[in-house]
Amino acid sequence: MFISRVPLNPRRREARFLLRSPQAMHAAVMSSFPPGTTLDGESGRVLWRIDRGYGESTWLIVVSPNEPELLHIAEQAGWPTQHLGESKPYGDFITRIATGQEWAFTVTANPTRTVTDDQGLKKRLAHVTVTQQRDWFRAKSATQGFTITQNSVGDADLEVRERATQTFTRQTASVTLGIATFIGRLRISDEKLFQNTLRHGIGRAKGYGCGLLLLSKLPNS
Repeated sequence: MFISRVPLNPRRREARFLLRSPQAMHAAVMSSFPPGTTLDGESGRVLWRIDRGYGESTWLIVVSPNEPELLHIAEQAGWPTQHLGESKPYGDFITRIATGQEWAFTVTANPTRTVTDDQGLKKRLAHVTVTQQRDWFRAKSATQGFTITQNSVGDADLEVRERATQTFTRQTASVTLGIATFIGRLRISDEKLFQNTLRHGIGRAKGYGCGLLLLSKLPNS
């Protein structure tokens, strides 16, 4: 597994186009791999997300079974004279994950539920309120090898940010995704399940910038 990143320049037209369209970004990311490359297998799959920092800091982050070539994205939508992107091995980090560890995390996800209508047909609907989205994520964590820790007053260390609805075109069809970014602190309860989560992501819409769970060290750890 590899983790890669390339900065984007939102002032450039191609960057704005990619940031508006998860379908276009998906195509750009997938074109970073030669034909015949394994993109989704037992060892992991391609996941990506947009990470917005302070000011105009905007990064495309990719986790993948094979190392991508992100030069075309840097040249068309980034800062090609300053930063062409970088990749580093990620597999060793994943294998060092152990039960009981605690990490800060962030993930953009597509919280949904399946309902059955009067005709017996199933449809997928987005969770739209903060409470629904928090409950979805906490329930999801139970099957992904981690739990959300509690803060000093006993509340879950979990925030929901950047809630949005994305609408874009895939071929001739219109696609609408309800997304939310979850930030907090977790404790690993099952290292094998959690390692699988890091390799394969959380929830649906993984091809469209959702599901990539990123970890960082806790303060003073």
